[in-house]
Amino acid sequence: MNILLAVDGSPYSKKMLAYLSTHAALLGTQHTYTVFHAQAALPARARAALGKSTVDQYYADEADKVLTPVAKFLQRHRIRATLDWKVGAAGALIGQRADTGTFDLVVMGSHGHTALGNLVMGSVATQVLAHCKTPVLLVR
Repeated sequence: MNILLAVDGSPYSKKMLAYLSTHAALLGTQHTYTVFHAQAALPARARAALGKSTVDQYYADEADKVLTPVAKFLQRHRIRATLDWKVGAAGALIGQRADTGTFDLVVMGSHGHTALGNLVMGSVATQVLAHCKTPVLLVR
């Protein structure tokens, strides 16, 4: 199975990884993994003030902070994974990455907001479900 692990560096991503480690059917060398991180873009004024090279380095550093611990976790379980990240709206980017990468499953942590919370704040998980044709496993 080709599995996309959507991570954001939050405790919910850590819970998702802990869930995987206890379910051998999802975590094993028989699968291929891509770890994907979507990060929000800096405001346009900040990007203009900082300059392209500084902004690009900032994005790379932030992605590294999220992806490196996940890569180490997978290495401890003898799993090789491709690491990928993009800048933009997380829900749409995860959905697009899942559909263009011919993945069989997307696994991600969910904050578990109430329906009212989702209405007010939105939910990346809800957006992924709306933008993605690939099955999604949400771990709370």
